[in-house]
Amino acid sequence: MHSLRWLAVVYTCVLGAATLPAPALDPPQTEHQAVAVFSGGCFWGVDGVFKHVKGVHQVVSGYAGGKKATAHYEMVGSGRTGHAESVQVTYDPTEVSYGKLLQVFFAVAHDPTQLNRQGPDTGTQYRSAIFYTTPEQKQVAETYIQQLEAAHAFSRKIVTQVGPLEGFYAAEGYHQNYLALHPDEPYIVYNDLPKVANLKKQFPDLYQQR
Repeated sequence: MHSLRWLAVVYTCVLGAATLPAPALDPPQTEHQAVAVFSGGCFWGVDGVFKHVKGVHQVVSGYAGGKKATAHYEMVGSGRTGHAESVQVTYDPTEVSYGKLLQVFFAVAHDPTQLNRQGPDTGTQYRSAIFYTTPEQKQVAETYIQQLEAAHAFSRKIVTQVGPLEGFYAAEGYHQNYLALHPDEPYIVYNDLPKVANLKKQFPDLYQQR
């Protein structure tokens, strides 16, 4: 359970911010609403990061990668449903590009070199993944990963999966906006608040207080 996982944080290092180049491929868009889905460990922290990005209008924590029938926290926690804890980000591409969201995702929202885990959380449900909703998102995401690998942006290989979004299922209500509602919980303090702080430090022009 998430409420117990903070007990393991003393054995982990807090995720540091990585200075990453902006995506070389990031075509401008004219529509005013688009959706992106990212998975980077426990959805509490990823949700908290993207809620502070200018141009993002809504972030929903949920599950992607499995079937609707198994999109329940207790079942997803088994690691056998195919789901990853994910966030659905609704944003205005004229205010913040998909490429910029990717840069935030890789730089501060999680560590893309951890395979089937993130910090104290282990299992395929905590894998690093990008679920694209358009062919353009697929191209931008795959090209950016290639760019980061070529630049040796990380000391280890990026293990982020890129695949089509076949369904997103909102998580239970008590998981929504968890970071903002529980800022003093030890798990949030040690694992997630540093991510928001890194966002503000690395991307001051993108950061918004909420």
